[in-house]
Amino acid sequence: MSEELLKLDKLCVDYKVKDGYLSAVKNVSFSINKGEIFAVVGESGCGKSTIAHSILHLLPEHNEVIKGKILFNGEDINEYTEKQLEGIRGREIGMIFQNPLDSLNPVYTTGFQVAEGIMLDNVSRLDAWSRVVQLYNDVKMPDAEKRAKSFPHELSGGMRQRVMIAMMLARTPQLLIADEPTTALDVTIEAQILNIIKSLRDEFNTAVMLITHNFGLVAEVADRVAVMYAGEVVEQGTVYDIFDNPRHPYTKLLMKALPRKTKKEGRLQTIDGSVPRLTENRPGCRFENRCPHAMDVCKNVDPEHVAVTESHSYRCHLKKEVE
Repeated sequence: MSEELLKLDKLCVDYKVKDGYLSAVKNVSFSINKGEIFAVVGESGCGKSTIAHSILHLLPEHNEVIKGKILFNGEDINEYTEKQLEGIRGREIGMIFQNPLDSLNPVYTTGFQVAEGIMLDNVSRLDAWSRVVQLYNDVKMPDAEKRAKSFPHELSGGMRQRVMIAMMLARTPQLLIADEPTTALDVTIEAQILNIIKSLRDEFNTAVMLITHNFGLVAEVADRVAVMYAGEVVEQGTVYDIFDNPRHPYTKLLMKALPRKTKKEGRLQTIDGSVPRLTENRPGCRFENRCPHAMDVCKNVDPEHVAVTESHSYRCHLKKEVE
């Protein structure tokens, strides 16, 4: 039986803006088990990265209000002090950010930056350097010792991403949050990074929260999937549930928008309309203005979760499947 590692319970994140508050994340609930790759997928701006940053309270400007529970190994880390959070950042939960060049200090070698985290555990400088070279080999960095002595600008995008993965693995965290880890990488390097992530899961039983808008990555590596729209999780289930039996109208439209193998299969589906203004904190389904099956109740009442199976659920007023 799978052991639960992270659980979000009705997580809400509101940003303070000029006109009041912007509801970036609303009532998000899901769990991630040890040794599982859990994908959070959706359009840009749907709240994926906000969830990731809110777990470790790394949101910029610190003008956010976080409500709900963030349970890690059964403890609500949303109630932690900054000092307590420093004790689990890197050590228990690691995070790979979208742009590795922005995350690395340009005036220090990459190996020195990885070694810094290792030495926090009272490891000598010499032993830390040996560990860095081993980590670089683990993430399939070519000519590991030479690259460890290189500065970030001397490495390619794929190599910098490997440095970030090595940095996050330096203290063997239980959970690795990967925020768009293959953005701006070519398909060959993308495949290599995905293989690294899968091998880390297999070797260290590391749980991975993969944040992406790329369904191809999801199909390749994920065990379970949460589909987000406008700050809400509209459907979640195993990767087979989502791809073979999507139930929420938004998920179905996304599947029809995926590229086909041949041109003969017709034009790609488009989703009419636009995302609602999230400063308007009104009841109802946030997808209502774009949904082909919208009803009057959708405008005024928040939809509840409908369980398809024990592992598969969606939030919609439609209780039966509509093509």
